[in-house]
Amino acid sequence: MISCTGLSLKLGGRVVVDGVTLALRGGEWAAVVGPNGAGKSSLLQALAGLRAASVGEVRLDGRPLADWPARERARRLAWLAQVGEAEGEIAVRDVVALGRLPRRGLLGTADAEDAAAITAAMAETACSALAGRRLGELSGGERQRVLLARALAVGAGVLLLDEPTTHLDAPHQRALLRSLAARARAGQAVLAVLHDVNLALAADRLLVLEAGRLVADGAPADPALQAALVAVFGDAFSIERVATTQGPRWVAVPAL
Repeated sequence: MISCTGLSLKLGGRVVVDGVTLALRGGEWAAVVGPNGAGKSSLLQALAGLRAASVGEVRLDGRPLADWPARERARRLAWLAQVGEAEGEIAVRDVVALGRLPRRGLLGTADAEDAAAITAAMAETACSALAGRRLGELSGGERQRVLLARALAVGAGVLLLDEPTTHLDAPHQRALLRSLAARARAGQAVLAVLHDVNLALAADRLLVLEAGRLVADGAPADPALQAALVAVFGDAFSIERVATTQGPRWVAVPAL
């Protein structure tokens, strides 16, 4: 559903994404991981069309991203920024409703489908009870759930999420990961930058970045992927297999 070939991006004269080639299909949820400054957010911004590539091409549904009209692209690709704007006196439900703009247009009238999508997105992110409150009254975690709901309300086939677990406590992190997995099973393509390696290891697929380069791409159980993951973080942890009631899982154990 979304892919890039030989993608490079320069910021301030420095190469921050360096020759990345990848493809994300419907039904996959992948996590982008890497040390600080690896180019994770820059890669996501380039895939979303928010930064123009210096070299290479991004394609959405097989068509160059630049060829999509802005509204059509916004209907197919939903974006959550690492630091989203979430202040002011606007009511929570109205913020989530902004996710429907690509569907109905700025001057369009919301219909039953829009209302259902907004309600469902708020329920999925556990912010229904906040509907009438103002953004300025919310905690950081509550604001993050509202911004997530706005992205989900779009109903796009591709979700690009930059640090979606920011400010979320453990129960809401778990709920979000379950939501992303369920959306992938329903056919969406999900790509999320995650700072927490243990959360990333719950994804179907990991993309490991180092100095702007994609150095590993595979399932959490892949030994080569695990070795690359440990290496880019300077052997700060090991990857261990643990048994759970849902089956085996892989976790990062700090090397203290």
